[in-house]
Amino acid sequence: MTRVLDWWLADRTRGGPGSAPWVVGQWPNPALVVFLLALVARLVVPDPATAEALVLVGRGALLVWGLDELVRGVNPFRRVLGLGVGGWQVVGLLTA
Repeated sequence: MTRVLDWWLADRTRGGPGSAPWVVGQWPNPALVVFLLALVARLVVPDPATAEALVLVGRGALLVWGLDELVRGVNPFRRVLGLGVGGWQVVGLLTA
């Protein structure tokens, strides 16, 4: 089981499975910071139109984050996560 987790989570920029630390998240991450700021702002803004605009900003930030992880993720877990979050945001934007 450890070998499977090592394959999914090992940082490929530092040697890969068996020789590198596991990476699940990394900071700083500008797209996630934008998403979190939009989320907090949406919770405190009373104007519905502004809140809706902040939802779109947050979705856009998550889409950028997902695409970045899909292309530059340091391990398979991060790339699959980026694909999932990016796909979720595309579906959300198309159905909104």
